[in-house]
Amino acid sequence: MPRRSILFSPGDDAGKLRKAPETNADVVVFDLEDAVVPDQKAAARETVRDALSDVFPADCEVCVRVNPVGAGAAEDLAVVLDGPTPDSVMLPKTRDADDVRRLAELLADAGVDCPILALVESAAGVLRAEDIAATEAVEALIFGAEDLAGDIGATRTEDGSEVEHARQHVVLAARAANVTPIDTHFPSYTDDEGLQREAKRALQLGYDGKLAIHPAQATIINEVFTPTPARVEWAERILAARDEAGGGVFVVDGEMIDAPQIRQAERVLERANAGRE
Repeated sequence: MPRRSILFSPGDDAGKLRKAPETNADVVVFDLEDAVVPDQKAAARETVRDALSDVFPADCEVCVRVNPVGAGAAEDLAVVLDGPTPDSVMLPKTRDADDVRRLAELLADAGVDCPILALVESAAGVLRAEDIAATEAVEALIFGAEDLAGDIGATRTEDGSEVEHARQHVVLAARAANVTPIDTHFPSYTDDEGLQREAKRALQLGYDGKLAIHPAQATIINEVFTPTPARVEWAERILAARDEAGGGVFVVDGEMIDAPQIRQAERVLERANAGRE
């Protein structure tokens, strides 16, 4: 399934958890970390476990964001995995590959084999993004701009220039490891134009999807990350011309086409096909 839009739902709100899979999001995340205050963590674990029983089978990927390794992840899994197994687990504040391996060990000890979506949102995590993305069990690398800005003492700006280097570094690390790169969330859930602009920028950088904090954001994100009919037609013409040429460099619409454009066309069709699933 595609991972264009990844929607968070607070782990202590049973109603929102049960409604989340009915939204347009490709992935819904039952959040036990930042969305839940410390004294409600224990109750939220049970709420998430019960909600998983109610929502399966779902038409989207259902993920659980646990607390960081060493700061609640083991306790989260001990309760949550007493019910249906989520489709994936998100690891927040991933500092290095050891964090991923420790979470994978916790899952293995529970007899669970599911992918890990690693969220890098600190200076250490971004600088070690290559090792994190290449760790077995990781299927997606997620960029977290807000926590990163706080970690490095940056002031968030509208254009995001203060985190642009890190944003590009994360997508490079993900592509090098052949895992899905997912961009940070857009905090203003009432600013549709701003979200669309940020999602388009993420697409230009090479991201496959974007985090969402409101159901309405998922629809906009899906639209941006789904190729337009004109873009699909372009990709189909490129690949048809490649097949006809039988290799080497060839011309389409007066443009010289070789390996980079072919790979781009293949990725366009991959996105389009994933969006139809």
